Amino acid sequence: MTRIFIVILLLCCSGVYGQKGLPSKTPTEAIVHTTYPKHVDFQEKLTAQLKVPDGYVLKVAATGLGKPRMIVATQAGIYVTRRDQGDILFLSDTNHDGRMDRLITVWAKFRDVHGIAIKDNWLYACSDKELKKARIMSDNQLADTSTILDNLPEGSQHDNRVIGFGPDGMLYMSVGSSCNDCKETNPEHATILQMRPDGSGRKIFARGLRNTIGFDWQPDTKELWGCDNGTDWRGDSIPPEELNRIIDSGNYGWPQVFGKQQVDHTREDPMGTTKEAYAKTTIPSVMEFPAHSAPIDFKFLPNGDALVCWHGSWNREHPEGYKVQQIHFKDGQPTSVSDFFSGFLSKQGETRFGRPAGLAVDSKGSIFITDDENGVIYTVSPKK
Repeated sequence: MTRIFIVILLLCCSGVYGQKGLPSKTPTEAIVHTTYPKHVDFQEKLTAQLKVPDGYVLKVAATGLGKPRMIVATQAGIYVTRRDQGDILFLSDTNHDGRMDRLITVWAKFRDVHGIAIKDNWLYACSDKELKKARIMSDNQLADTSTILDNLPEGSQHDNRVIGFGPDGMLYMSVGSSCNDCKETNPEHATILQMRPDGSGRKIFARGLRNTIGFDWQPDTKELWGCDNGTDWRGDSIPPEELNRIIDSGNYGWPQVFGKQQVDHTREDPMGTTKEAYAKTTIPSVMEFPAHSAPIDFKFLPNGDALVCWHGSWNREHPEGYKVQQIHFKDGQPTSVSDFFSGFLSKQGETRFGRPAGLAVDSKGSIFITDDENGVIYTVSPKK
């Protein structure tokens, strides 16, 4: 484990910065830690340390996949994006023993591909720059590939675009901020975009979301929810990671505001107002989680609860995340949280055995989870 102890004194000088508003009047001190649990290579015997709830069975579905990220499930198998390899794989379990025994590359040379979704027998996928689609054939191969958009905002620091189709038939896309903490020059950064499947009618659906990589629609209310990654270098406990109910034209406050309308005192005031006044115009988070846990994918289960993959922290003294949690909903609102798939992080936080990233739920209730550090896909299935 590597620990770097830093004391940051964040001071803003007096005067007005043309497009940035007034600087903060209050000096802010933050004690910052950098802690990297030591990586442990995958070994099948080590999966005995992983835990799932009673009533579920854990299996290793596939190994040796490099860095699998986002995933969608079909009746025939699963499609998985590999951003670093720049391709999309299709895996299937032909003998129904719980292990994927067929693997084919269905889309090669798709640089930085990450987000993936299916609609009307078309597979949609995106990188930081491009949104493309391809027809799904009867043998699960892809054909008739085409580019829908090639002018997405610059990826910069957060280049992991994620897409999904809402109950309204529209395509939604998360676009993270270009930086850790800055005033964006492109209004489409730190947003969720909405558009038609052909890319037309593109608009900013919600803004002030630093990096909401995972989002999904609650099956009962049809409302859009997602988990947002908070700003780094503010200390071990702030800002928290957020669960937000995401509404049309909603502003969630980043970079001046986080959590339940809490002001980031290191930020300058917006033009023509104060951070405190501006915070009151933003939408507060509904639930908060330990800072720097790094939410990646987020999916609802048929019963109305949600799962979130915590990729794991690096910017705090005591590591957090490295697991999948279940957010319990009642009457359309989150009420509590419990571990769903855990055991990757050692008790002392010294080592990590993987980093959950992508989620998919198939029609039988089996949950597929990618580990993009050890190249593994797990299945967590209800006991029969």
